[in-house]
Amino acid sequence: MAPPQSFSLPLLLFGRILALTVSALLLYWAFVVYSRHSFEHSLIYAARHPLLMVIGFILVSGEAILVHRWLPCSRNGKKLAHLGLQGVALSCGVFGVWTIFHVRKGIMGNFLSLHSWLGLICISLFAAQWLMGFLSFWYRGEMRTVRASRLPWHIFLGLYTYTLAVATAETGLMEKLTFREMRRLSDSTASKRSPETMVANGLGLGLALLAGVVILAAISPKHQTTLQRKSVYSESNSKC
Repeated sequence: MAPPQSFSLPLLLFGRILALTVSALLLYWAFVVYSRHSFEHSLIYAARHPLLMVIGFILVSGEAILVHRWLPCSRNGKKLAHLGLQGVALSCGVFGVWTIFHVRKGIMGNFLSLHSWLGLICISLFAAQWLMGFLSFWYRGEMRTVRASRLPWHIFLGLYTYTLAVATAETGLMEKLTFREMRRLSDSTASKRSPETMVANGLGLGLALLAGVVILAAISPKHQTTLQRKSVYSESNSKC
């Protein structure tokens, strides 16, 4: 099994560093910033929501996208790891959406903002994408030509849903910062700078950079495939 191409190695390493940075900032936000409030039942569920949606949903799904780049095993092994990681991400996303209903009661009360509607669309697309991937690329009932014709759509929808998940997280951060700004304007003694603002800005920048790294690594050509195509092209020319 050939190792990842030299272009992908620093890119994957940089992606790991960004993922760890985002995780550290999010954990600080959840366990330090939230701890300054009274740990009521609703606040505990509110802290679980960003943890599940960012670490469990976005970071794990990003790792599932890159599993074809670094996992040293057979093609079926990579497909199984990809399917399993995406299933974990989907479970975390569904549970993360469920936790927010413990903060605000009622269905319509939780779907009043752009963040909530983007989240609902993202989870729905992700579930449909996971089911499509299972039926088309893991279940052996379909012909190989059918699976090959669906592969470009599977890749496009996967990257689109991942980008939409990052955009949804960014709008959630904007909501938090907007609420904090409204509290600051109503309180003249409040500080203009706070750990919440700095951590939220750091999270937003980290997620934006991470999305670029994941998408670039996913669409970059594979070194091994390129060499094989050159070899086949050379052999065909020599036979002619």
